[in-house]
Amino acid sequence: MINKLWVGLIVIGSLCLLLTGKADVLNAQILSSGKATLELVMQIFPLMSLWLGIMNIARESGLLFKVSKFISPLLHKIFPEIPKNHEAFGFISSNILSNMFGLGNAATPFGLKAMESLQKLNNNKEDASRSMITFLIINTCGLCVIPTTIISLRMLYDSKDASFIAVPCLIISFISLIFGLILDRIFSRRYHK
Repeated sequence: MINKLWVGLIVIGSLCLLLTGKADVLNAQILSSGKATLELVMQIFPLMSLWLGIMNIARESGLLFKVSKFISPLLHKIFPEIPKNHEAFGFISSNILSNMFGLGNAATPFGLKAMESLQKLNNNKEDASRSMITFLIINTCGLCVIPTTIISLRMLYDSKDASFIAVPCLIISFISLIFGLILDRIFSRRYHK
C-alpha cells in the first residue's frame, strides 16, 4: 500500500512539473537527489559497518549470550508466557541491545528470528500471542542509548554538537517504552481474561 502511495506521489509531482513547463527543475532534482543519497550512504556506511561488526563480534564471542543471561530476569517478568531458557530470549535480548545502540538494521534480523521463535510457541497461529504483541511494542519503542544513525546524519549536515541528541533520545524512548508496556498490560488484562 505504501509503495503505491509513494509511486503515486512521484508520478503526480513529475507530471505537474512537466505540464507546467518546469522539466529543468525535475532534472535538477533527480540529479541532486542522487548525489545527496550517495553522500548520505557514504557517511552512514562506515559507522553502521563498525557497529554491525562490533555486534557480530559480541555475538560470536558469547557476549550477547552473557548479556542476555544478565537481563533475562527482567525479560522473564515482561514475557511470563515464554519458558525459561527458550531461544526466544536470546533473539529478543539481541534485538533490544541492537536497538539500544541505534542499529535498526542489525536489530531487524534478531527481531524476525524472535518473532519466528515466538510463533512456534503460539497456540493460535492466526492471531499474535501476548508475547508477540509485547515484543512488537518493545521493538517499536526502540529504547536507544546511542542513536548512531541520527548522530551520523547530524554529522553529515555539519551539526555543531552531533551527539547532543543522545540524552533526549534516551529519555523519550524510555518514556515511550514504559507507556507502551503499561498500555500492553492494561489491554492484555482486559481482553485476555
